[in-house]
Amino acid sequence: MKEFFYMGGYAFYIWTSYGLTLIVLLANLIIPYNQERTLLRTLARKLRRKERDNYKSKA
Repeated sequence: MKEFFYMGGYAFYIWTSYGLTLIVLLANLIIPYNQERTLLRTLARKLRRKERDNYKSKA
């Protein structure tokens, strides 16, 4: 088991590569999710503003 983690002397490079790959994969999941939430929030706010303005103009 120790040899597995040591990776023949290349452990630092290999585990760093695994770590960076994990970070990139997580970023590819998190960033679009946050952008979608922001977009939906912005669109909902614009819709509420438009409905409020339409209601005021009719009254």
